[in-house]
Amino acid sequence: MQVKCNSECGVEQMKISRPRHFKSQVIRLFSMLLLTFSLAANSMFSGADASERHIGYYYPEITSEESYQAPLPVLPGVSRLSRVGFVTELDQRQKKKPYPPTHHMYAKGGNAEKLIIVSTETGRYDTLFKMRGLLASMTADARTSPLFQKLGHVEQLNFFDLLKMAGFSELVVTNGHKLAHRVVFQ
Repeated sequence: MQVKCNSECGVEQMKISRPRHFKSQVIRLFSMLLLTFSLAANSMFSGADASERHIGYYYPEITSEESYQAPLPVLPGVSRLSRVGFVTELDQRQKKKPYPPTHHMYAKGGNAEKLIIVSTETGRYDTLFKMRGLLASMTADARTSPLFQKLGHVEQLNFFDLLKMAGFSELVVTNGHKLAHRVVFQ
């Protein structure tokens, strides 16, 4: 960068000239910074950390956790789209009931492999036992969803089995205040 001014000029006549390639250097530097930040963010939320990125946004810190070994494998052909459709179907059924929704559901993660269920009312799901009751009641709705109607004999499967078969790897159910229970499907 050069500053040009003849000895007779005032400050208002000062001219700053930059090399011709200055703009391209700024763009290149900005692009490198953007790439660095995106790589850092990607590594920050990859692997085990990816399941933690929803803490503080959708639910509080995990207060209890379990793993569940489902007796059946993931259904062939299930995808992100089928998991999102499954959650949307369950959510729509809840909204058709003659009372306000007691919880909201979200399929999250890059492949919608994480189901998050958040209570809408203070005190409704304030213990792990009440949360388990909610999950047990959701079994009937899941069994009659289009994803599982074609299977037959789903009456012997519980909600966790159905989630595993739909390709979910994790479930978090929370009262939205202090409790958050995680189930990891094996």
